[in-house]
Amino acid sequence: MRYLSSQRGITLFTVLLAVVVIGLMLGLTGQTWSQVMQREREAELLFRGDQYRRAIESYYATGHGGVGTYPRTVEDLLKDPRSLQTKRHLRKAYLDPFTNTEFELIGAGGDVGGESVTVQSLGRIKGVRSTSTLTPFRQDGFPEEYENFKSAASYDKWEFTYTPKQALPPQTEKLQPLPNPAVSQ
Repeated sequence: MRYLSSQRGITLFTVLLAVVVIGLMLGLTGQTWSQVMQREREAELLFRGDQYRRAIESYYATGHGGVGTYPRTVEDLLKDPRSLQTKRHLRKAYLDPFTNTEFELIGAGGDVGGESVTVQSLGRIKGVRSTSTLTPFRQDGFPEEYENFKSAASYDKWEFTYTPKQALPPQTEKLQPLPNPAVSQ
């Protein structure tokens, strides 16, 4: 009878050990899966943010009368109201892949006291950003437009903005006076 009691104890211990091992494996799998999903969302954030930046650049470059302006709304990027013909700078209004809400808009007026000015107070859109405070996996190797993403503490620091490159002022050359044919003879 003692032999059966010790057999049950070993069986119970083996089952408990198997449950603990399975629990640990499921925990690691869940953590790995969440990391895979975050990396996917990060790649999607880069794509969607870049689409907005390119759309704002296209809108700005299509300035009528030679003067570039930023759009007032995201709808202006979807259908440019300045043109009689349908001009679409953005195919569709994308959502932030981390929060599944609209991107936070960045005003064209720049920063005031270290804080970005809201679009409502400025009336023009310079770019977009996520509101996610997760830490990015990618910390380096960004394209030139996004070099400021390097070592960002969170995704809300990734600002997809368009800033036009300043054209150099035209060079003025000193013109030499033309020889007067009447004087040289």
